[in-house]
Amino acid sequence: MAYSRFVALGDSQTEGIGDGDDVTGHRGWADRLAERLATLNPGLTYANLAVRGKLASDVHGEQLAPAVALRPDLASVVAGMNDILRPKFSAPEVVGHLEAMFRALTEAGAHVVTVTFPDIGAVTPLARPLRPRVLALNAEIRAAAARHGVTVVDTHPYPAVCDARLWSPDRLHANALGHALIADAVAHALGLPDTDDNWHRPFPDAAARATALTEARWLAGFLAPWLLRRLRGRSSGDGRTAKRPDLLPLA
Repeated sequence: MAYSRFVALGDSQTEGIGDGDDVTGHRGWADRLAERLATLNPGLTYANLAVRGKLASDVHGEQLAPAVALRPDLASVVAGMNDILRPKFSAPEVVGHLEAMFRALTEAGAHVVTVTFPDIGAVTPLARPLRPRVLALNAEIRAAAARHGVTVVDTHPYPAVCDARLWSPDRLHANALGHALIADAVAHALGLPDTDDNWHRPFPDAAARATALTEARWLAGFLAPWLLRRLRGRSSGDGRTAKRPDLLPLA
């Protein structure tokens, strides 16, 4: 199918954090997917409503109504990682917000695609205690998606997506290579031409192992500032708006 109106909803991953910067702009997997879609339909218009730091409830409350108003024929909904990182977490509650978006967008005529989350304990060893949350959320996402005919890109079964070479130094966001891989995975799940399952195949050589020094630098450079924002009740998305709120053709 040649989609003509693509709208992306979500948080920092869909905004494109890790693929670019605040000066030059963030590209990200959704932008990369839109570029692929535009090769099939040069008349494609694309909006990206995602904002970093948002919980699933924020995406639901702030982005769903504008998304439905844009009348997309393709919509992506990816949220929940920020919820997993919070002290209080309920997988059914998080997926309740995701499912409400699945339902509203499909009823409005959009084909909806979503993504499950990788084993973050393999990306960041200190996050291993969060593995049960990831498993619970992914199971709920799969079930909710099945109820509404939503396409699921299931990343969790594939260790290759946890390769350090796909992640930015903060280990919370994919880097440019990782965002390109996500775009490949979504394109394949949607059945776009010239796609395959190579996205989940491992690199031919092993990644370098983390050392005590790299772990210490990560703690000081990324985890500590993140925890400090949480203690202050702040979010990286405070005061930010969507980078592409309107349906526009790609340049």
